[in-house]
Amino acid sequence: MAGKTENLHNGHRQRLRGRYRREGLDGFADHEVLELLLFYAIPYQDTNPLAHRLLERFGSLAGVLDAPEEELLKVKGIGENAALLLKILPDIYRRYQISQQKDVQLIAGENDAAAYLQSRFIGKKQECVLLMLLNSRHQVLFCDEVSEGTATTANIYVRRIVQKAVRYDAVFAFLAHNHPSGEILPSVQDLEATQLIAQALKNVNVQLVDHFIISQKDYLSLKQSGYFQYILSTEKYENCQYKVAESTKEEKRP
Repeated sequence: MAGKTENLHNGHRQRLRGRYRREGLDGFADHEVLELLLFYAIPYQDTNPLAHRLLERFGSLAGVLDAPEEELLKVKGIGENAALLLKILPDIYRRYQISQQKDVQLIAGENDAAAYLQSRFIGKKQECVLLMLLNSRHQVLFCDEVSEGTATTANIYVRRIVQKAVRYDAVFAFLAHNHPSGEILPSVQDLEATQLIAQALKNVNVQLVDHFIISQKDYLSLKQSGYFQYILSTEKYENCQYKVAESTKEEKRP
């Protein structure tokens, strides 16, 4: 009986693999995508019920892939191998996007810069700050993480940003940091940190062109949304006509 069940599972797996080879994933339902993926972590069980349990628990394919490992392990049938396989996918996709960007020669404007930087936050669960430096021909000289943590700690890493700008003889700079919560409105602290960095870069003849706040689905350009006029002025941010994030208005800077 066990052998017959195993043969049924093997036949189903072969059919699902064959379907993927012929058609790709476009025609697959989310549970079928998970089912196919779990074949490679769970070799001898029917992964269809497990795929459904994951979707019921986390709501969507994205929810499953974004779930913390400890929460995945609470789902019946998910062991360490399966949890690790699910968790590594967003990170692999981020590395894939970064690898593709190696051929990018020019950043033509803010939209190009936002697209270039946004892909580097895929799968990121902790707040971090990225710095991109360009020369006078808008070629990318440097793009990497300069700090883990919120932009409100800019006084800690501003020296590192300036050192990078000087080392690469940069002319233009872009900043980006993520809000894993999904909120893309800047806080007062975000604006203060941006002002601090803009002034520090100006002292070494580097222009801070924009600062992007990035969530999983969207981003906000402080320049295009009008915040830069306050960042570069002496007005108090509390008087800013644009909205700031309510949750951090009263927080003290570290």
